[in-house]
Amino acid sequence: MIARRLVAPLCLLAGIVGFAAHARAAGSTGSVEVVPIHGTIDAGMAHYVARAVADAKAGGARAVVLDVDTFGGLVTAGAEIKNTLLASAVPVDAYVTRATSAGALVTLAASRIVLAPGATFGDAQPIPKTDKVVSFLRGEFASTANRFHRNPKLAEAMVDAHVDVPDYKPPGSVLNLTADAARQAGYSEATIGTFDAALAHFGVAGTARVDAEYTWGEQLARFATDPDVSGILLAIGFLGLLIELQTLHGVAGAIGAGSLALFFGTHIYAGFSNGLVLALALVGLLLILVELHVLPGHGIAGILGALILVASVLLAFGLQFFVGALQALAIAIVLSALAFALLQRVLPENAFMKRLVFAGTQGPDYVASADHRHLLGASGVAVSFLRPAGVASFGDVREDVLTEGEFVPAGTPVRVTRVEGARIFVRPEA
Repeated sequence: MIARRLVAPLCLLAGIVGFAAHARAAGSTGSVEVVPIHGTIDAGMAHYVARAVADAKAGGARAVVLDVDTFGGLVTAGAEIKNTLLASAVPVDAYVTRATSAGALVTLAASRIVLAPGATFGDAQPIPKTDKVVSFLRGEFASTANRFHRNPKLAEAMVDAHVDVPDYKPPGSVLNLTADAARQAGYSEATIGTFDAALAHFGVAGTARVDAEYTWGEQLARFATDPDVSGILLAIGFLGLLIELQTLHGVAGAIGAGSLALFFGTHIYAGFSNGLVLALALVGLLLILVELHVLPGHGIAGILGALILVASVLLAFGLQFFVGALQALAIAIVLSALAFALLQRVLPENAFMKRLVFAGTQGPDYVASADHRHLLGASGVAVSFLRPAGVASFGDVREDVLTEGEFVPAGTPVRVTRVEGARIFVRPEA
């Protein structure tokens, strides 16, 4: 009876042991998910990392290995990536070539870190550097470092220049660890020359490698938010508005508005901007179109719209990328001005200005006055009484004429003394 009672628990225990052994075996043959952290850290990258970590878990990966080479980016996106990595059910390791600003926060979320020779790690002083932002970021860095038993004070020193760590940095500067200093401080396990060697250090050499890839939408957002590409998009947008000013056909304006929509849309998707900035841009664009098509000549709507549009462009990059915003804006202004100057040779006359200024043209309903200057000094005969207006003949040609005020009988010889537009002045010949 006792034996029978023991059979069921023993079978259950054997099943559990067997399942655990099977799970370990499956894990040992799983892949390694490689996640490049390259370029600017933005919301698009945060989406990408979250998806890669989820895929690693679903695929039974043994590890997620970050390949970090970034100057940083958005603090909010970095914090989002950090949260994703800390919550990962798959161990996360990091190989660092460069990890500054938000990149340092992402790196700290890895359980094991190794640095490449010549690597840098730290320098996360925020922009704008307000007390509130610095305090928040110090807490983020310290708590993340403490999660894996790293010195939290060094993490705080990466953010706040007032944190004193004399063994690693001079007073008044933020901490930026070299490969040797990071190893000495316990922030790096080793200095390793290649990524493949780092995989061997993490114990996943020879394991099937899966490289995480960006979706088409994430690639487009990251490509379009590059300052140079943003400058080209803005140039197309500005050029479209300038050509619309010249033609008023609507086609160039639509292309320009579409280019600006792509610029603002990708910046919103990447997390640099928000709906408020987009609304500001739409207000600016609307005021410009009102100036072109509704109330031409007033100038107030056009100037105000242009200023609002430029302000929205600068805000679309975020304050921490103000220099990049100025770079993109400068590229846009130079390219659009050069292109418009070249197109002036083939574009029609300025349609916008023609709406503001009277243009004397001839058509079926209007004929400009003839040029009578060839009659100056000509002799003729008064056909009718000139009192003072009347008709005189000059050979076979009859013209309306005027005297200087005196009465001239019909049949009197006259001579043209001056011509003013359509008016021909005569006086009797002596």
